[in-house]
Amino acid sequence: MKKTAMSLALVAVLPSFANAEIFGFYGKANASFQSNDEGDGATTDVKSNASRLGVKGELPLDSGIKGIYKMEYQVNMDGEGDTFTQRNIFAGLEGGFGQVIGGKFDTPLKIAQKKVDLFNDLEGDIKSLITKSDNRESNNLQYTTPSFGGFHVAAAYISNKDAEILDDEGALIDTRDNGTSVAFAYDNNGVYLAYAYDMNVEANDWNVARMVAQYNFGNVQVGGLYEEQERADNSKQDGWMTSVAYKINNWTAKAQYGQSDIVKTDGETFSLGLDYKLSKAAKVFTFYTDETAADNYARSYVGVGTEFKF
Repeated sequence: MKKTAMSLALVAVLPSFANAEIFGFYGKANASFQSNDEGDGATTDVKSNASRLGVKGELPLDSGIKGIYKMEYQVNMDGEGDTFTQRNIFAGLEGGFGQVIGGKFDTPLKIAQKKVDLFNDLEGDIKSLITKSDNRESNNLQYTTPSFGGFHVAAAYISNKDAEILDDEGALIDTRDNGTSVAFAYDNNGVYLAYAYDMNVEANDWNVARMVAQYNFGNVQVGGLYEEQERADNSKQDGWMTSVAYKINNWTAKAQYGQSDIVKTDGETFSLGLDYKLSKAAKVFTFYTDETAADNYARSYVGVGTEFKF
């Protein structure tokens, strides 16, 4: 209760600093009313789809270097769970040499998906059935090169020295190894290509490779993602997805399909969506998602919602 009150008080005073050169206040309010059929009959509820509040900024330093920071919190608008939870939080330096940041934030492999996932933060998000490796890690130190003709590299070192693996009775089994995540990406003239690789990020002795492609031409965006996961027992699982979006005036029609054995055996997901842009920072949307997998796993969702960015 005290933490919630303190967080609300902080948010209340932040706008007074919004005009400061080194401070920027931003957020996203995304909520949907939806019907959920997860095998026990349909239920309806309101979902807060990764709504967030944050502050970010930069501080000019000597020799063309600047200090940068971000502190972002997820806001549960549906009233369930904690009101505020951590998202990307970091501080670092940026200049002609590139960027170095430390804190808790998305790994290069997660970022490599770019905007291929058209149902990100909704029920059709790729982390539902396609991947287990969209991770946001603590104790994370990352270096990103400058862009060379649209090509750049991001490499993160994730310290797990204090992470412990416990059994069901709380006894120490092992400690987590340090992890690394690396992404190579090319983004230029509507073409985006990326290859990313994780070692010991999801778990000890787990390796994950991801390849992503996206192409924008005219009013159409097409994209695809392939991922292979190798676990400690040397077993391998893979998954893929593809998406397409078509814009006409203020409307955007979207479709996405994928198959994967990474989250569940014989996983299959299909989503359709339609967005209507009210302004540069606001839209209304509707979506339908259907998911199936082995062992009679079957779920479907349909919803309508609004999104406001500020």
